[in-house]
Amino acid sequence: MDATTAYANSGAQPHLGSALEVLSVSTRLGLTSFGGPIAHLGYFHAEYVARRRWLDEQTYADLVALCQFLPGPASSQVGIAVGIFRAGLLGGLAAWLGFTLPSALALVAFAYGLQALGGTDAGWLHGLKVVAVAVVA
Repeated sequence: MDATTAYANSGAQPHLGSALEVLSVSTRLGLTSFGGPIAHLGYFHAEYVARRRWLDEQTYADLVALCQFLPGPASSQVGIAVGIFRAGLLGGLAAWLGFTLPSALALVAFAYGLQALGGTDAGWLHGLKVVAVAVVA
C-alpha cells in the first residue's frame, strides 16, 4: 500500500480548518500546558486526537515518532506539524505562534519584573537557582 492510499484509509482529514482556528486552539494550549515536551505531547493528544479529532491515533503516533528524530523539542515540532496538517503553512505558523508566544511573553514579563525587584542579586532568586539545580540533579 502506498502512502497516499494509507493516508486516505487513515480517516484523517487534512486542511479542514483555518489558521485562525489553529491559532485559537494552540494559544489556549500555550496558556494552559505546563511541563516539558513529553507533557505537551499528552496535552496535544488529548486536544488534537481525542477531543477535536483532527488526527487519528496512527497519524499522531507516526508524527510523534518522526518528530523525535528531529533536533529540538518534539512538542514544538508536533504542534507545528498539526497546524500544517490542519490549515497548511499558515496553520503551522499559527500553531507555533499560539503555543510559543504565551511562554515568551511570560519570560519577558518575568525579566522586567526581576529587574524592577532588584535585578539578579535578589536572595530569593538565588534560592530558586539552588532548587532548580537540586531538581535537575
